[in-house]
Amino acid sequence: MTATNRKSGFFRSLLDAIVEARQREANRYVNGVLLAFDDDTLLRYGYSRAELSKRPNSIRTYL
Repeated sequence: MTATNRKSGFFRSLLDAIVEARQREANRYVNGVLLAFDDDTLLRYGYSRAELSKRPNSIRTYL
């Protein structure tokens, strides 16, 4: 078997899972912060409250 045909190793899979989990955590945090902005600010940055609320991982964090 060549290196391109082998499956990823244990540590590579572990690292990929950690990176993916941190990315989801960052997305939830950013969505929450964006939802704390008023509608005019969101529109200025190209977002809408409805769009952000539809995102599956959005949580509402108010500063």
